[in-house]
Order: sequence, then C-alpha cells, then structure tokens
Amino acid sequence: MSDHILTKFYTYLLTEKCVSANTFSAYKRDIDQCLAYLNQHNKALDKLTIEDIKDYLRYLKETLSLSSRSITRKISALKVLFSYMHERLELPNLAEDLTFPKLDKKLPNYLSEQEVRQLLVATQNDTSDLGIRNKILIYLLYVSGMRISELIQLQLSHLHFDTGFIDVLGKGGKMRMVPVPQAIFGLLKVYIESVHSKFTNSGARSTDYLFPILYAGKIKAITRQAVWGILKTLCKKSGIERSIFPHQLRHSLATHMLKNGADLRSLQILLGHENLATVQIYTHVETSYLRTVYDKKHPRS
Repeated sequence: MSDHILTKFYTYLLTEKCVSANTFSAYKRDIDQCLAYLNQHNKALDKLTIEDIKDYLRYLKETLSLSSRSITRKISALKVLFSYMHERLELPNLAEDLTFPKLDKKLPNYLSEQEVRQLLVATQNDTSDLGIRNKILIYLLYVSGMRISELIQLQLSHLHFDTGFIDVLGKGGKMRMVPVPQAIFGLLKVYIESVHSKFTNSGARSTDYLFPILYAGKIKAITRQAVWGILKTLCKKSGIERSIFPHQLRHSLATHMLKNGADLRSLQILLGHENLATVQIYTHVETSYLRTVYDKKHPRS
C-alpha cells in the first residue's frame, strides 16, 4: 500500500504541483528516509498515528543529531505528503499540527566589493571560448542576483536586448523580469554570435540553452557542479583566500545594493522572494557601513 501511495504522490508533485527537479529530489530523499525508519519499526504509511511521527522526529534529533534546519526541511516534506493523503485518500492529516523547531538566523555570507572586483578581473584573463563563457556566467550571477538553478536554465529567448531585461524562471515556476546593465548585454551579444555554437559542436544555433554543454552526444544545460568548479578555479586565480560558492554572489549583490541605497521591496522583487521578511536579514550584515554612517550623520557622535 505504501508504494502505491508514494507512486501517486510523486506523480502529483511532478504533474500537478510542478515542483523543480531539486525540490522533488529533496522531498523524495526526506520521505524515503522516513519510510526506511517506519519499515524498521513495522509501521505502515496508511496506519500511522501522530505518536509514530513524533517518535520519528525525536529519532532525527536525539539519535541522528540533525540540526533544526534539517529537521524543518523534513517536516515540510511530511506536511506535503500527509496533506496529499488527507485530500486524496481521506486519511488523517497527521502532520497538520506539527510545529517547526526554532531556527537561528544565519547572516548571509557575502563578498566585499573589493573581492567582487578581484573575481571579475580574474575572469578577463582567459580570452578563449571557454574563458569568454565563464566570464559571462560569473558576471550574470553577480549583476542579476540569480540563483544558480535559475542561471543554468536560462535560454536565449529569455534575453530582451531591446529593454535590457532577462526573464528568470524562479522557484515554483514563477517568472520574473530582472534588469541587467547594457554592458552585460554587449558581452552576451558577442558570446552568442561568436562562441555559443562551439559548445554544441555545430556551426549554427542548435539549442535555446544560453549555456549548453555536449554530454554523451546530447545537448544539455550546463550543470550546477560545473559552475561551482568554474567559480572555485577563478577564486584561486583572483587571490581570494577562502571558499566561495555561487549563492554568495547573490548575497553579495543584495548586500551591496542595500548599502548603496536600494530599498527592501526592490530587493525582494529582484531576488524573487515571496516574503519581504526574507530580505530583511540583509539589513543586519553591513554593520561596519552602519557604524560609518552613524558616526558621520549623528549630531552627537
């Protein structure tokens, strides 16, 4: 019975909720872990009680010592599953009243403006086709604030050279329009006209992916892992002596824009966050800048 329920649930996630591949993988991984625990204790998915669920959550916390953030993600997956079972199979929604553990607010890790300059300068040293593509990748990650999952799925048809905007397909399949400097569109024009087709071994445009790769004879979008590798290599060349990951460029853009006067509502739209509270965390990061402004502007400082 459990396998039958899960097959239908996973189909529902993909066809009705239209979750992204990453979200689907995360849900499946978390639910599979729960099912493995239940099987060990001879518990059937459609015969569970709320105490069974609480026992599982205690197991995650006390035996596996998972963080509050990890447990929150697993509760989210269970809430979606049991909500589906309640609506479609008329079973009790055992996860409805589960509460999320309190999360410590982690301040975003970001690059200073000087570090960003170093990184962008490092992209200019390689003038090969690969170097030109990698330069565009890194520039776009920073100037647009895109998530890496959004960047790798960009298509040529998403670029609007006339208006200076890029269509970005975000979480939940929601499209937003992101402004990009005209200078970046100039780089994109050169890349598309001179370099793009070389990554598919064809003399003409054969895919709409902005950053295609040829893998096992098939044209696919560049992978997240490949972008991570590119960024890691460029960081070493730039002299930045710490680990940098793609999402830090997104944090960096938000922090730098806030520091230079951008309002939170504009950042929310630019970054594609549903809640304004999500971007409010950036108000806490640039404390050195806040100290400088305070000392300069306060009448009694």
